[in-house]
Amino acid sequence: PLCTEAKFLSTLTLLTALLLCALGAPVETEVTDILAGDSSGEEEDVVTHGLLSASPFWGLILGATARHQKEFEEEFKSEMTYYYLDNYRFPAIPAGCPTSNFSKEACLKRLAEGLNTYMVLLMYVEQEYPNNAIVMEIKPYNIRLINLIKEKMKNPRLVTNMTSSQQEKLLSDLNNPIPFERKMTAHCILRQFHNFLRDGIVAVRKRERGDSINPSIHPLGN
Repeated sequence: PLCTEAKFLSTLTLLTALLLCALGAPVETEVTDILAGDSSGEEEDVVTHGLLSASPFWGLILGATARHQKEFEEEFKSEMTYYYLDNYRFPAIPAGCPTSNFSKEACLKRLAEGLNTYMVLLMYVEQEYPNNAIVMEIKPYNIRLINLIKEKMKNPRLVTNMTSSQQEKLLSDLNNPIPFERKMTAHCILRQFHNFLRDGIVAVRKRERGDSINPSIHPLGN
C-alpha cells in the first residue's frame, strides 16, 4: 500500500505540471523535466515510497512559480528580458543545498530554513503586489512542504525560524523609495524562490538515491 500511495503522489506531481500546460499556463519545460527525475534508468530500481522528492508539493509550487515569467513579461513588455532577474540581487537570499559535501540532514535543515525565510520574503511581494495569485497559491503548499521536510529530519528542532524582529528588519532592508526598484525586488524574490525549489528537489533526490543505493554509507537521515 505504501508503494502504491507513493506512485500515486509521484504521478500526481507530474499530472499537476501537465494540467497547467493544458490550461495554457507557461510552465517551463525544466519543471516537468525536474519532476520526472533522471530518465537514464538509474532510478528504476530505487523504491520511492516515503521519499521527500516524491511529494506533490514540489510540483504544485514549481508549477505556480513557473507562471511568474508570463506575469513579468506582460508587465514589462519588451523593456527587459525575464532572465535579467537572475542577475538581480536582494538582501538575505536563502542559500541552497550544495550538490556535494553536505549531509542529508544538513541539506534538509538548510531547505527548511530557506523556505521559512521565503515565507517572509513573500510578505514583501504581497506588499508590492496585493492579492498576487501566485503568492496566494504557493503559501499554503510551502508551509506543508516545510513541515514534511522537518518530518524527514532526525532532529527537526535544529531548524530555526526568524524572530519577529528579524522579519521586520529583513522587510525594512528590502524597502526602497524608488517604485521600480521595489517592483524588481518583488519579481526577483519570486524568480529566486523558483530556482531555490528547482535546485532543492534535485539535491534531495540525489541524497535519497544515495541512501537507497548504499544505505551503509548513507544512513537515512544523515
